Amino acid sequence: MNATINIIGSGFSSLAAASYLARSGCNVTVYEKNSIIGGRARQLKKDGFTFDMGPTWYWMPDVFERFFEDFGKRPKDYYELKKLSPAYSVCFGMNDFITIGDNLDEICRVFDQTEPGSSSKLRKFIDEAKSNYDIAIKDLVYRPGLSPLELVTPQTIAKLGQFFGNISRDIRKEFKNKKLVQILEFPVLFLGAKPSDTPSFYSFMNYADFGLGTWYPKGGMFSVVEAMQQLAIEQGVKFVTDANVEKIEVDEDGCATHIVVNGEKIAGDITLSGADYHHTETLLDKQYRQYSEGYWERKTFAPSSLLFYVGFSKPVENVEHHTLFFDVEFDVHAADIYDNPKWPEEPLFYASFSAKTDSDTAPQGMEAGTFLIPLAPGLEDTPQLRDQYFEKIITRLENLTQQSLKDSILFKESFCVNDFVNDYNSYKGNAYGLANTLLQTAFLRPGLKSSKVKNLFFTGQLTVPGPGVPPALISGKLVAGLIEKQLYKQSKQTFTKRYEINI
Repeated sequence: MNATINIIGSGFSSLAAASYLARSGCNVTVYEKNSIIGGRARQLKKDGFTFDMGPTWYWMPDVFERFFEDFGKRPKDYYELKKLSPAYSVCFGMNDFITIGDNLDEICRVFDQTEPGSSSKLRKFIDEAKSNYDIAIKDLVYRPGLSPLELVTPQTIAKLGQFFGNISRDIRKEFKNKKLVQILEFPVLFLGAKPSDTPSFYSFMNYADFGLGTWYPKGGMFSVVEAMQQLAIEQGVKFVTDANVEKIEVDEDGCATHIVVNGEKIAGDITLSGADYHHTETLLDKQYRQYSEGYWERKTFAPSSLLFYVGFSKPVENVEHHTLFFDVEFDVHAADIYDNPKWPEEPLFYASFSAKTDSDTAPQGMEAGTFLIPLAPGLEDTPQLRDQYFEKIITRLENLTQQSLKDSILFKESFCVNDFVNDYNSYKGNAYGLANTLLQTAFLRPGLKSSKVKNLFFTGQLTVPGPGVPPALISGKLVAGLIEKQLYKQSKQTFTKRYEINI
């Protein structure tokens, strides 16, 4: 196959697809709007500090291994990986932390200390979660979402009831301690929906957490971006940054033929967009769009986020690399995201202190702190609100960890709804794409292939299989497979026509 393929955006799904397509013989060029690749996984460097601007959690290491193995490589060929011990810590109040270890036996001991007798229930729960993981992550998510029949296997039929139950009910049925409930509900937040709206089958996220553990690539998640770019270059992929795609042109036969980049028309046999799905369709004339504005309005989107990147002149004490602050009402904050969208009065927040694992991310004796508050997408975003919420969380951090920090802040940078829109063309400033609810799973998500425009494909967190870094890698593989299949079919047809003519 010698097709020319233009890819819009350079997030994880685009990088994965680019490598697969270039390996098959295609001429692949990736066009990135920003000056640095990675999409939401870009990197911020300032005054000797290094921050991941987007994802900071490395879960499901087997998915990364499977990706690199497809090219005869291993993650360690590109970056150093370390399993975090402890994995993370959860703060429920002053001197009230539960630390999650790096193995199930240790986690069970903590559960029994918190709720006597709960470890046996936990082991049973994780066994079921592992079974779901083996079905979902090793099989189902590698299907392109073209038909509901993809979900019908002997294994899924046996677990049919889990598609209609929900994670929250399952957990609360077995565990009574509120803290343990919140810890077990936490992993599905990566899927972008409330635990009460997330099917029971998605307990596989709990196995990703307690069974496979939390890892850290030296240099941060951007090291994975750099690794995937290097792999793509090795396959022959070209990258163009500061390249804003302004339009996708369609000919009279309904075929995508060109993209317009910074005012220049660029021809291609296939156009693949890893950019925001909604935004990509606005690059088309209206008659070629698959989904109306009403369609997107009705969808359940994963949250947006208010992020802060803070340079501290000293180490932050009494925290782990990953620390969750659940010292306020979990359900109230969730309602402010999904039920009655507004800025939360008392937000939960997450903090990452990467220098505790990787001293290269901050100058010696200092700390790089990343803070995240999940928010409803589409909220008003002003500098005043950002400052107000930073004051809220930094004050709580000081009180909960019993230390003075405000005077040690060298700088802070923020990123919120308006930035997600401006930098990533993100619909309503969402941070994670479409939530994985029952009615937004597999074939019920926006398709990998346009139904209205020939040779136009999509990949990423708004399509199959869903939000998160590992699903993004899988999405890139899935769409590459569809494109390769189409190109093979077209080349076979062309060969047949030439053969008939020669005869």
